[in-house]
Amino acid sequence: MSVVIIGGNERMERQYQQICKSYGYKAKVFTKEAGSLKRKIGSPDLLVVFTNTVSHSMTACALQEAKKNGTAIARTHTSSAAALHEIMKNHCSQCPKAGECEYAEM
Repeated sequence: MSVVIIGGNERMERQYQQICKSYGYKAKVFTKEAGSLKRKIGSPDLLVVFTNTVSHSMTACALQEAKKNGTAIARTHTSSAAALHEIMKNHCSQCPKAGECEYAEM
């Protein structure tokens, strides 16, 4: 299961990945637009957009790819670790595999 995070702080990339890993997800973090984002996103289970720290063009591209693939989208204005924990907790409880998932009870 995978998560793509768009935006956020560069210095927190590793922390974002560790938070997602604690919920059983593998994370790709894109804090800056480098090359074609369309090809790099893939088809994750969840797309997290930190709206305060991301450009409009990067957001539009990510949302377009997510809608095309039927990916769940979570938006938050803050790019804090607490906000990501809350998103992951909510997504994990709504996940279709929540009954099987050991992380849904966290």
